[in-house]
Amino acid sequence: MDRIVELVKQDPIRVEALNCVSQLGLPQCYIAAGFVRNLVWDSLHGFEITTPLNDVDVIYFDLNEQDLNVHFSYESQLKQQMPQINWQVRNQAVMHTRNGDVPYTSSLDAMSYWPEKETAIAIRQIAPETYECISAFGYESLFDYCVTHNPKRSREVFENRVNSKGWLARWSSLGMAP
Repeated sequence: MDRIVELVKQDPIRVEALNCVSQLGLPQCYIAAGFVRNLVWDSLHGFEITTPLNDVDVIYFDLNEQDLNVHFSYESQLKQQMPQINWQVRNQAVMHTRNGDVPYTSSLDAMSYWPEKETAIAIRQIAPETYECISAFGYESLFDYCVTHNPKRSREVFENRVNSKGWLARWSSLGMAP
């Protein structure tokens, strides 16, 4: 999605983060969730300063990975390059066990289980200054000031996340889709 890529290109921290993550060389590797969502919502609300990121969610999909703790080494590598970021790296090929789901088939499929649709958007660097976005549910609601429940998760989990994260207070033009 061109609008997302243009917003990211204007944010030096996000550009640097995407470059660092691309150097890991992991399969189907993206930065997702608030990294994209918050940037778009900040832009829609005219914020001059972007909302600080609590963490940066790096997802990848590797069925052949044997070491279930290797993500700690990826986080450490990223932390050495950008210590100001709280990196969260997870292999989506194994996350279904934690979430009680059927096995995921890809990073995109894994995102299709996330509680709100606007979080299920990711971006990666595929070449210098060239980026690719993917979305499990499309981009429209992200730009329509919506927070939309994913029916693959309980409404209670969705509402608890929206409330605990304070999204509707931070981005006051947002509304929860029915």
